[in-house]
Amino acid sequence: MNQPYKMIVFLGNPGKQYEKTRHNAAWRLADARDRSWQKKFNGLWCRETRGGDQKILLKPHTMMNLSGESVRKALDFFKIQPGEVLVAHDELELPFGEVQYRFAGGLAGHNGLRSIKQHLGTDQFGRLRLGIGRPPHGDVTRWVLSPFSAQEEAELEDVIAKGEELF
Repeated sequence: MNQPYKMIVFLGNPGKQYEKTRHNAAWRLADARDRSWQKKFNGLWCRETRGGDQKILLKPHTMMNLSGESVRKALDFFKIQPGEVLVAHDELELPFGEVQYRFAGGLAGHNGLRSIKQHLGTDQFGRLRLGIGRPPHGDVTRWVLSPFSAQEEAELEDVIAKGEELF
């Protein structure tokens, strides 16, 4: 990943009932380290220095499909361009455990990405895709809002470590 991102956005849903769900995989990544989060921009944010560069980290506390509201407020405040943003999110199109970086491109039906594109007016931002896999059968909404299996939970620490290497 060559892009020096100034802001990392971690998508998830607020509320105790969503904490351990697949849809909150990116929040699990954000919470893997002890950080001093502050409330602002309809979310939580903090500053962190990585590789000599200062980054703004943001966890929108709107529901997933309204994440763009929080991201837009933070970008305007810090005067950051959309291309300087990396969005970490759960990804149905990747098998559980795969972590992949992509810049721009399709939204794969992800409502959080759709909201961010709508509020930024572009899809030209980075994505850190955390694979959660597709459900073997049944409803995708139920799948993303379900908890990880015990085996997946045991492997999640390694997945998070892979994710941290990419931002």
